[in-house]
Amino acid sequence: MDITEEKFVEDYKTKMLEMYSIDDADASRAQQYRVLASVVRDYYAQNWRNTLLKYQQNDRKQVYYFSIEFLPGRFLTQNMLNLGISEVVKSGLAKMGLDFDKIAQHEPEPGLGNGGLGRLASEFLDSAASEGIAMHGNGIRYQYGLFKQEFINGYQVELLDDWLRNGNIWEVRRENRACIVHFGGNVWLKEDSLGHFRAMYENTEDVIAVPYDIGIVGYRNGTVNNLRLWSAELPYNEHSRYTLAEKSRVNDIIEILYPDDSNYEGRLLRLKQEYFFVSAGVQSIVRSYRKHHRNLNRLGQRIAIHINDTHPAMAVAELMRVLMDEEFLSWEKAWNITNQVMSYTNHTLLSEALETWPEDMFAQTVPRIYQIIKEIDRRFKELMIPIHGADLVNSVAPLGNGQVRMAYLAVIGSHSVNGVAKIHTDLLTTSVLNGLYKIFPERFNNKTNGVTFRRWLQVANPGLTTLLDDKIGNNWHRDPNLLKGFNIFDKDKDTLDAVARVKHDNKTALADFISETLRTKVNTHAIFDVQIKRLHAYKRQLLHVMYIIDEYLQIKAGHKLANPRVHIFAAKAAPSYYYAKEIIKIINELANQINHDPVVKDQLKVIFIPNYGVSIAEKIIPAADVSEQISLAGKEASGTSNMKLMANGAVTLATLDGANIEMHDSLGDDDMVIFGLTVPEVENYHDYHSADIYNKDVRIKRILDAFIDGTLKNIETEGRDIFNSLVQYNDQYFLLADYESYAKAQDRIDKLYQDRTRWHQMIIHNIAASGRFSSDYTIARYAENIWQVDIDNPVGSKFNEQN
Repeated sequence: MDITEEKFVEDYKTKMLEMYSIDDADASRAQQYRVLASVVRDYYAQNWRNTLLKYQQNDRKQVYYFSIEFLPGRFLTQNMLNLGISEVVKSGLAKMGLDFDKIAQHEPEPGLGNGGLGRLASEFLDSAASEGIAMHGNGIRYQYGLFKQEFINGYQVELLDDWLRNGNIWEVRRENRACIVHFGGNVWLKEDSLGHFRAMYENTEDVIAVPYDIGIVGYRNGTVNNLRLWSAELPYNEHSRYTLAEKSRVNDIIEILYPDDSNYEGRLLRLKQEYFFVSAGVQSIVRSYRKHHRNLNRLGQRIAIHINDTHPAMAVAELMRVLMDEEFLSWEKAWNITNQVMSYTNHTLLSEALETWPEDMFAQTVPRIYQIIKEIDRRFKELMIPIHGADLVNSVAPLGNGQVRMAYLAVIGSHSVNGVAKIHTDLLTTSVLNGLYKIFPERFNNKTNGVTFRRWLQVANPGLTTLLDDKIGNNWHRDPNLLKGFNIFDKDKDTLDAVARVKHDNKTALADFISETLRTKVNTHAIFDVQIKRLHAYKRQLLHVMYIIDEYLQIKAGHKLANPRVHIFAAKAAPSYYYAKEIIKIINELANQINHDPVVKDQLKVIFIPNYGVSIAEKIIPAADVSEQISLAGKEASGTSNMKLMANGAVTLATLDGANIEMHDSLGDDDMVIFGLTVPEVENYHDYHSADIYNKDVRIKRILDAFIDGTLKNIETEGRDIFNSLVQYNDQYFLLADYESYAKAQDRIDKLYQDRTRWHQMIIHNIAASGRFSSDYTIARYAENIWQVDIDNPVGSKFNEQN
């Protein structure tokens, strides 16, 4: 948008008076942030309204992306970038004597997500708006974030993340569009005078779902889509009298993402959360459609609902409920429409992550949905058993072994099922969802994940952005595949030197942050070796830890490392995931010991940055030299930190897992360091005995003994548990089998880093090859191949046609 510096300053001063009745010089930084955010929101308010009106007037097919979590990061800088007003705003603030960076730090990071699933959902919303796709998010307005992570005596401590304490300036409450969600009670069907069967409810616990909308601003195209988040409230009438216990039960639904599911109460709360936002979302969508359409038979041509992993899978049954119970369609018509509307993305290869619910819990909590799923199950078996046999069909039916199986429900109720990397999709069809693939092969397809270069280059790495603009122009902002043009500079000394300066500047900025946050000085000439992702055993942070111990033992034995190293971790462990929290304790104690050992000096440092989120990632990723993507092959669905780090010029150290394989296809062996077992090798490794490796390999034995012989301090319990998991309990994720290969790969990293020209060429090659992993392209493929919706700015579709 076009706005002058003078106009912005006038708008800012006026808004300050409106909101606080003071001059800007008297405002606190928090007040300055709220005023600035309000001005920016005003700048896109008309576009927000016009976009939604355009969709209605043109009868555009609209997509609703259902996700249990979104992880958008801070909105202010992103919205300014997408509106094209960043420089005007910053210069206007400077003219008033205000520091934009200090003001922006007062924006709370939205506590709406945890990791890759939520971040991907937010990247897709950003890309859809930027591509001009009519797509909106649907989720929960969590009162508190997952948790604020702190370390006390090395242990993870979960503190309250009260991100909404001062409200959310970007949201708009729309109580006039609230919905009623029913839990529990008794449900039966009763025929009315017109011959329709109505669902009758008694003794239900009703909750009011109130929507809060956030505008999702497209990149300089005037499009503003919608993220709708639902808050839970008690039903209101003038005679309402509720107890504190009733109020608390309702508040629990939207209090926190992923409540502890290690007990019945926690599992029940998760089930309620999932139905809450699914029911509210489906009701809202059908109600909106009904305002402008009389014929429900066209619902599937005008509406698409996307199920992001299994959490929203009840959308299948809920749409059936609304169409049959409230719109009086027959089962056959309702099922046909539902199948047209629904599509499903699977995000996991871990069987324990394919959600299931005990039938008795499910039936008591959402009885009408259970009735509908029972009928889906009955009809599915009746139709498919004569064709495919009872054994196969029963093994993949929605109900089985006393469980409601959500992934199977999502596949059966959808017209499209996709994985998120080529190998992930292949493994879904050959193992995890093989039975359903045999029945519905035409439904399965792949859509490799992507990331938004606007966030991870333009916002997070302005130095690299400026360099790229100088060398190849700025058209890559809209079409990231044009980054491949950067390759022609890989032998240009000035460009290589500029790349080196940008990386060192980013490392210096991160080193300053580490010094301020952790009171630890790090060597900016060392290799910054980074592993940033959710703490889980299959992601194998522990393999990285084993190598650090190896390095430490070498130094203590009098050897000097080939290059100084700074190993940087950032991760949260689920509060009930005891093993992952033990690994955090070990990393922190290892850091404490190494960082204070005078023998080590600047050769080695270990840094664990607490409370990982989008804002922390924006500091770490531009500074990384090495990107650790070391999950056991066949366990990581895709990964997206790998793509972000690649785009910022980190060299990837990786197994052939998830999207690492497609990155390797783009880069080859010369610009990426691959190690470890492949998926077929893991699958065929039937006689694995980790104790044999421990007993025969002197190096590994010395590393593992350090966990239990007092070499590492303050980890007696944790060290013994880790040791036992790797030796006594046969090392579930093959760390010992992969260690030698991993250590050799690290040796290769050392040799490459010593050749500074070669290393900087690798940086250029990684940046240039990263463009294909833009989420703009990914979302365009979803739009064209799954949802069949219009694309106003079809950069992604052009790329798809070329590839």
